[in-house]
Amino acid sequence: QLVPYGGVGELYIGGEGVARGYLGQKNLTALNFIVNPFRTPREVVTGTNSRLYKTGDRVRWLTDGNLDYIGRTDAQLKIRGYRVELGEIGAVLAKNMDIRQVAVSLQEDSTSKNKILVAYCVAGEFTPTSEELIDFIKISLPNI
Repeated sequence: QLVPYGGVGELYIGGEGVARGYLGQKNLTALNFIVNPFRTPREVVTGTNSRLYKTGDRVRWLTDGNLDYIGRTDAQLKIRGYRVELGEIGAVLAKNMDIRQVAVSLQEDSTSKNKILVAYCVAGEFTPTSEELIDFIKISLPNI
């Protein structure tokens, strides 16, 4: 459904440059690449512009034609060029036998103003050090 100028909606991208889907990931493709309901009759006949890519970004269309980025529709965020989900990081930490509960948040470093990920953990019988937990998550996650 189209959103009027000034309204907030989810950004979909269409046109000749849109991929057909994710390589080898049919389920993810089905979720994020949808049939374009706004094709012109000519596009239907020629078979062009048939898909829209669901970006997961929330935007507002300004009257000058620009898009104002509002945020994400999911828990995904971007840090140092990587798209990550806080829940995924928490799930990896929760696999550590010495962690009973975990919560992860995005914060800003007070000195450098860079975005940093902060994990709050409730330890079990043994309390791992920060270095041990960092080494533990490096096995499964990129160095972000």
